[in-house]
Amino acid sequence: MKARRLQDIEEYVHSHKSVTLDELCQKFEVSKNTIRRDINQIVRKGAVEKVYGGVTSATELIPFENRGSKHSSEKSIIARLAASCIEENDLIFIDSGTTTQHMAEHLPANISFTILTNSLDIINGASELPLVNLLVIGNTYKHKTKSFVGIDEPRMLDKYNVNKAFMAATGISTTHGLTNSDLLEYEIKKVIAKKAETLLLLADPSKFGKSTLLTYAPLENVDMIISSEPLPDPFQLFCESHGIEVKIP
Repeated sequence: MKARRLQDIEEYVHSHKSVTLDELCQKFEVSKNTIRRDINQIVRKGAVEKVYGGVTSATELIPFENRGSKHSSEKSIIARLAASCIEENDLIFIDSGTTTQHMAEHLPANISFTILTNSLDIINGASELPLVNLLVIGNTYKHKTKSFVGIDEPRMLDKYNVNKAFMAATGISTTHGLTNSDLLEYEIKKVIAKKAETLLLLADPSKFGKSTLLTYAPLENVDMIISSEPLPDPFQLFCESHGIEVKIP
């Protein structure tokens, strides 16, 4: 499937930093014309850059298992601010991600609400709270991201009236919106982002100005951005012009 090949190509370029077109042709067993078309599509996302005879990584993508320790204190602050937005009787979605997973430490224990999630950390945290109703989605466990991914039928999510969705993103761009690089996670993110009454984006400063292969929601659809410090000027201006609330400490 082309979308899967594009994702694999992007991840291969990021892991090797710089590769030739001939190397990509050999690796993915396609013609040079096909690789050129694929690379042009990925380049438009801002994820890689063309160089003479090949391509190079345009953004530092850190493996998920190493992201938790990077910007850890910022992620915890963001997660605490996000958890403070939870109210009695809410039906919320908490996304998988190294920032959203910190919400497990800050979930309110004294009110009743429902969590829909595919994050193992959130599942473990919520299971300790007797007033929380816990709903799990995703049919395949992915060790790398500690999340459940894949849904047999996207319409199965239609039965849930999610009033607040706490979302993560690998990269955030005013042009490409909220992006991630995993096709299976993308399907869940896209459905939830479109369905939720209120879309809250949790993002540390390292995420802004970057984009990856898959856009699951345009930035203008976000209702609130929760971060650990003031946003870069282009993003602050974008939020002001689109009525997006910014919540910082």
